[in-house]
Amino acid sequence: MDKQQPPTLYEWAGGTEALVKLTEAFYREVPKDELLGPVFAHMHPQHARHVAVWLAEVFGGPATYTQEHGGYPYMLSQHLNKGITEPQRRRWVNMMLDAADEVGLPGDPEFRAAFVSYLEWGTRLARENSQPGADPPKEAPVPRWGWGVAPPYQP
Repeated sequence: MDKQQPPTLYEWAGGTEALVKLTEAFYREVPKDELLGPVFAHMHPQHARHVAVWLAEVFGGPATYTQEHGGYPYMLSQHLNKGITEPQRRRWVNMMLDAADEVGLPGDPEFRAAFVSYLEWGTRLARENSQPGADPPKEAPVPRWGWGVAPPYQP
């Protein structure tokens, strides 16, 4: 029996446009937040879009982040010596989930499990890599996140 391949998380989420809406909604709230506001006080005007194209690439979309920004090495450079705390990491995840609800990203359990899995994994690495004296690998591929153990149900 030949089963249809499941769509990528990128496709299921709605593509780059949906991820741009997500990050724009998220970063609209960040300056108002007492924990995250100071961390992003001097963010680049295109920061939300940069994060959207990172997420697009991670979730199986085009390699735009790698082509336009330099991939993993550039992402890593944006976190070095920032000293991200656990409360800041957790707030970032929670606010991103609130933004996902606000903009209508898919709410099915399979997608949300995969989405949260990446957010948890990525923010924990960012926290570790941001600590003074951290020495993370300087070169690595952009991660490619998939469905994990629960692809979407497709009748």
